[in-house]
Amino acid sequence: MTLILTVLEIVTPVFLLAGIGFIWVKLGIEYRLEFVTRLSMTLAVPCLIFTALVNTTLDPAALTTLTLASFAAYIAVSIVVLGMVKIAGLNNRTFSAPLIFGNTGNLGLPLALFAFGDIGLDYAVVVFAVMAILSFTFGIWLVAGAGSFGKVLREPLVWATVLGAVFLWQGWHLPKFVDNTLSLIGQMAIPLMLITLGVAVARLSPAGIGQAIILSVIKLVICVGAAWLAADWFTLDKIATGILVLQVATPVAVTSYMLAEKYGADSQSVAGLVVVSTVMSIGALPLLLAWLL
Repeated sequence: MTLILTVLEIVTPVFLLAGIGFIWVKLGIEYRLEFVTRLSMTLAVPCLIFTALVNTTLDPAALTTLTLASFAAYIAVSIVVLGMVKIAGLNNRTFSAPLIFGNTGNLGLPLALFAFGDIGLDYAVVVFAVMAILSFTFGIWLVAGAGSFGKVLREPLVWATVLGAVFLWQGWHLPKFVDNTLSLIGQMAIPLMLITLGVAVARLSPAGIGQAIILSVIKLVICVGAAWLAADWFTLDKIATGILVLQVATPVAVTSYMLAEKYGADSQSVAGLVVVSTVMSIGALPLLLAWLL
């Protein structure tokens, strides 16, 4: 009973904030999704990542190991998903990237913070950064069939990750007023992302629900298995293992729908995956957390 209450305390704020965004749209109140998303991804999230890395008390060696484990997990997921998509005869441009990359930002970071505290958030931003770099390169290549190295260089969160890693490696610290300012900006990220998640889901029109349910279940199994094996291979500690599994297992990200829309893939099928996998996560993530805690 205590474990159930603990899990509910962790996941309830996440879904309540997303619910605010969902209800906001259903009430017909204006929400400028593009502006808020840009504010979050170009300012709030980079500040969150940078300050988390600069101020972390975690061993740099542990963060390096988690980075390698994250790459290994996503490589394993990619190999299995690409093979499955080919065998099943699914459209590669439509289904591969959404089934590989999850919502490690909007959903993963808040869950990591609520479940494991500040240490969990420090670990989670590492996995999120790895996912972001891979999704802006390999992920866009899967959807658009074109390279995206230039796009990576223009992403503030990539530079925030690199600069944060340099500060961490060198043991540098920011002046207190700068650190306080960037930390305050970074604190916007999590509530903004959760409310925006609810807004985006409310505006989607799911299609192919039956197929989306099957693929969402398969995605969850593949991601949990790959992350668990990667954590075991790199002998991560309990918290790092929990964060890696939780982050990799997050549902399909709304950005997958936006990329499908932008590059001419079947965006309605991706929308169905986003909605179904997100709704499914309401039940799946608490069970996963109960196992990990």
